[in-house]
Amino acid sequence: MAEARTDDFLARWLTPPEPTRRRDGAHHYAGAVYAAVPGYRALELDLWVPGTAGPAPLVVWVHGGAWMSGNRRLLPPGLRPDQLFDELLAAGLAVATIEYRHARESGFPAQLHDAKAAVRWLRHHADRLRIDPRRIGIGGESAGGHLAALVALTADRPELEGNVGVTGPSSAVDVVVDWYGVASAETMPEFALPPEVAARLGPEELVPPLDVLLDGVDAAGRAAVSPVAHVAPGAPPFLLVHGTADDVVPYAQSELLAQRLRAAGADVRLEPVPGAGHGFDGCADVDAVVRLSVGYLADALLPLPAGPDAGR
Repeated sequence: MAEARTDDFLARWLTPPEPTRRRDGAHHYAGAVYAAVPGYRALELDLWVPGTAGPAPLVVWVHGGAWMSGNRRLLPPGLRPDQLFDELLAAGLAVATIEYRHARESGFPAQLHDAKAAVRWLRHHADRLRIDPRRIGIGGESAGGHLAALVALTADRPELEGNVGVTGPSSAVDVVVDWYGVASAETMPEFALPPEVAARLGPEELVPPLDVLLDGVDAAGRAAVSPVAHVAPGAPPFLLVHGTADDVVPYAQSELLAQRLRAAGADVRLEPVPGAGHGFDGCADVDAVVRLSVGYLADALLPLPAGPDAGR
């Protein structure tokens, strides 16, 4: 009886919804539940798939918000609403933007488990969703960039896979775009808000986000939270984009990750945004950053994999 109830639950919550069709022919799967962890809100994603023939390569986008806020439709404030998603779709790429548990809901590695679960769910339902399971990239900004890097670098770490949602398919990805994500928790500077901002906040809001993420986390979890700890030969290509005046996550974080990736033989491009702060604040041409990122993903994902055994 319990097994039947579990099957009914999975059929209800983890089956892709029926899509709506946009004027441009793209299919939109809104509010798809990719995982439902007992005691937490259901984890949802939105997926847009181009209306072109054949399965489309996919980009999974992970939102920012200091691991404690934000949602799947959140983009940096300098971007137009849905700008990145629309440009990925126009380039011929499907795009899924995902939710994950915030740090006050659950400590690390719950956020990594959730992001991996989203990749597995999308790969599991690839035929129905008209996406190519052999061509999947990931990207994110700030906290989302940190999680995207971790997903990419821990594909062969079963102890970090988790058992959230659909299990079995691979959570590996083929390319990464990381906008100003934390690379090393150990080298992050002490968190400090401007006095005028701190004066408006309560005690809980003044706790550094990384401290909240790691509250109660054991030594193994703390060691695993930094993407640089997982860099190894075979890492997928990375595009790191970071403002040189970022005083929240310093530019040196992306420099460090780029150095480690190069040392491991990975294909990595570090793109500084001169004078820009966190969220590309002060960037003179955010559109160029979006074009660069979309182009990098398209160049990596649009060519068909070579050979019958290529891909995941």
